[in-house]
Amino acid sequence: MTTGLPSQTQVIELLGGEFARAGYEIEDVVIDSRVRPPRITVVADGDTALDLDAVATLSRSASALLDGLDGIGDSYVLEVSSPGVDRPLTSEKHFRRARGRKVELAMSDGSQLTGRVGETRGDAVALVVRDGRGWAVREIPFAEIAKAVVQVEFSSPSAAELDLAGAGEARRTEAGA
Repeated sequence: MTTGLPSQTQVIELLGGEFARAGYEIEDVVIDSRVRPPRITVVADGDTALDLDAVATLSRSASALLDGLDGIGDSYVLEVSSPGVDRPLTSEKHFRRARGRKVELAMSDGSQLTGRVGETRGDAVALVVRDGRGWAVREIPFAEIAKAVVQVEFSSPSAAELDLAGAGEARRTEAGA
């Protein structure tokens, strides 16, 4: 029995251009035909946060494009979302987009390192780390990072730490400070 649902590749090809024009790229597409109605989840990310307005706009355009496919009908649920805070940072663009965020790194030598993401340069990322009672910037080569995950923060970081990460004014503005 065919579901009439497009493949992951078809969804990416169909929606990729529309998402790119809006400033986002499709990170993943998950099609679940086991649930009723079937669910198509499109995970998008960009250099600017995927806020509710962007999700609504992308959902409307994606739905219109998908509805135009032969055989899909209207018996599916479309969900557009961001990757989520627990997604590991696996590429230079992920680190660039996480600038100013606190991350936990598992290093290839087995050690752990926690710091705030600064500028990405070529094959390394600047990481703002505790240095006694102050802060220091360390260049961490991507090749030495085994795993990196953004940490959830419940308090605002210091202005000095954000400034060293090169994210001072933008993060303070986001937080409404």
